[in-house]
Amino acid sequence: MPSTETTAGKVDGVSRGDLYKAFAASLSGTSLEWYDFAIYSAASALVLGQLFFPSSDPYTARIAAFSTYAVGYISRPVGGVFFGRLGDKIGRKKVLVYTLLLIGCATFLIGLLPTYASIGIAAPILLVTLRFVQGVGVGGEWGGAVLLSSEFGDPRRRGFWASAAQVGPPLGNLLANGVLALLTAVLTNQQFLSWGWRLAFLISLVLVGFGVWIRLKLEDTPIFHALQEVGDRSEKPVGEILRTQRPQLLSAVFSRLGPDVFYALYTVFILTYGVQKMGLEKSTVLSAVLIGSASQVLTIPLSGWASDFVNRRLLYAVGAVGAAVWSYVMFVVMTPTSFFSIAVSMVVAGTFHSVMYGPQAAFVIEQFHPRLRYTGASLAYTFAGVLGGAIAPLMFTVVAGDSLNFVPVATYVTGACVCTLIGLYLGRNASAQEDLDYIAEARSTGPHL
Repeated sequence: MPSTETTAGKVDGVSRGDLYKAFAASLSGTSLEWYDFAIYSAASALVLGQLFFPSSDPYTARIAAFSTYAVGYISRPVGGVFFGRLGDKIGRKKVLVYTLLLIGCATFLIGLLPTYASIGIAAPILLVTLRFVQGVGVGGEWGGAVLLSSEFGDPRRRGFWASAAQVGPPLGNLLANGVLALLTAVLTNQQFLSWGWRLAFLISLVLVGFGVWIRLKLEDTPIFHALQEVGDRSEKPVGEILRTQRPQLLSAVFSRLGPDVFYALYTVFILTYGVQKMGLEKSTVLSAVLIGSASQVLTIPLSGWASDFVNRRLLYAVGAVGAAVWSYVMFVVMTPTSFFSIAVSMVVAGTFHSVMYGPQAAFVIEQFHPRLRYTGASLAYTFAGVLGGAIAPLMFTVVAGDSLNFVPVATYVTGACVCTLIGLYLGRNASAQEDLDYIAEARSTGPHL
């Protein structure tokens, strides 16, 4: 079989400029989309329960707000199925522009919504609808963003290049919580509840416009061009995966459960726990989460890079075990009188998450054949989101009870991490040469690559 070469960390024939643009497009796009998603996540814990689900019982309002939070995860499979199959048919680039526009417009409109006090039951209905649209966009985003950066880069360094999309969530969370921390610091509580929270949603349209501009300047990936060259595109990719690659899909889905649930613990539930259990100010907890997210901008690509030199599944498993243990320890070491202890707890949590999340993108896409990667990665991402991240904040609230007991919450996280270990055990260690040979074979059939 023909083979191709890699030079300077990229596939032969790919310019360094294209490689850097792909990395930037993947990183910036997921960062901006996760800004939109994280703004809603944090707002659910802080204000949306009061404004859209009024109740004399704060616990009931919190349950309602987190239920709406889950809608954004439950709708992801719709985006994963629809956009995933499109990505394997019409290309990674086009689909990623559509998903970015979809979630950006939905987030902007949330910032314009009247509250329950103004239009009654129509307010939460509209909020749930826009949250659903957000989830559809995110469901189609992740698989394509991962492929955009990793398929331009050297497959032997797939862990690092694929991690570009993985840095997006902490960057988006960093930006979202930074905006909210600033607003809660400079505005009174009444001002923030009245109109301040809307600003965080409205500025998303400008950010998404910037992301679309970057993606439009980029060509599609060498792998997709190879798919076009050999005509190796599935007419029914979803059905083909469910029919021929069920073990791979199961492995990828299970591997994601631990990171998703653990992420919800230290970025969403911790806001409620810090304010209502520890008696801290909103700005204090947001600042600690901000520090933890900032640390992940370094630890995620570092973990992805490390997974290129050690066994990827083993490194991932170390992160899962660490996250399970830290789920208990972090609540013990945090004290309401020491901001340092809270910030350090968030940094350690972010580090364990990074050790899982950095190698995750490469691990997931390696489970699937190139012709089915967008669909396979999207299905794994969205199904895991429903089983893991979607219900995690709601389950945390239910099992913690009105007293916010952290022990059952940590036990829930541990169960998710055990599922991740099972998924890693079921997975495979892929060879980088598979991609190189696939591109070389396509190049041997015609002049288009």
